[in-house]
Amino acid sequence: MKIAMPIAQNQLCMHFGHCEAFTFFEVDEKEKTIINKTTLAPPPHEPGILPPWIKNQGADVVITGGMGGRAQSLFQAVGVKVVTGACGNPEQIVLDYLNNSLQTGPNACDH
Repeated sequence: MKIAMPIAQNQLCMHFGHCEAFTFFEVDEKEKTIINKTTLAPPPHEPGILPPWIKNQGADVVITGGMGGRAQSLFQAVGVKVVTGACGNPEQIVLDYLNNSLQTGPNACDH
């Protein structure tokens, strides 16, 4: 499985569309470990461009602090699960997600 996360200043970016980069975590679901991580600069921000780009990187899940409803629909259309309301250290978020212990709050985006 591969998990995508928007990053700003080496932390989870609370607003999906305003991140500096995306980190892609390749994980072992059975062992609940991070196998590899790769950070990539996203393409220039345009409506609708990130969901297919993230899917093309092999992501199955995107975890973010906040994401608008249209972007969530676009991810659903390409088969990528969206988790909103996360905050904290990216690696810990991934490990908590794998262990079904990720605590999420409200979606940080309301548009």
